Amino acid sequence: MKPESSIFKALSDETRLRILHLFLVNKDPLCVCEIVDALRVPQYQASKHLLILKNAGLVDVKKRGTWAYHSLTTNESKNILLFSFLKSFLGSDSFEEDKRNLESRLLLREEGKCVVGFVPISTLTRLIKTKRRQTV
Repeated sequence: MKPESSIFKALSDETRLRILHLFLVNKDPLCVCEIVDALRVPQYQASKHLLILKNAGLVDVKKRGTWAYHSLTTNESKNILLFSFLKSFLGSDSFEEDKRNLESRLLLREEGKCVVGFVPISTLTRLIKTKRRQTV
């Protein structure tokens, strides 16, 4: 498959567009558990979509200790153009809930790193409420 074909195939799925939107609204790399919690999708599904985005040359992965952090691949000019277009195109209310979920989830980071991992949604909600009370 030609590189251009893999990029357009990667963009043809709503979950992958939602993942790309998370990267576009957040400057820092994200771990899989943060993406899972923001999108409310199973871990295997998020990982599968991240692999497709990585294979299309749209996402990079860097290991930091036991965590793997994903970010947009911005070292190619065609990607920068694509991401600029996607940022305006995906800026609608359709992805607003994902953005709010991510902002809440990122409150749990310590020193800019994910420390929570995968937890049930009820535990996640409790942790976020506790963190919000501590910062007020």
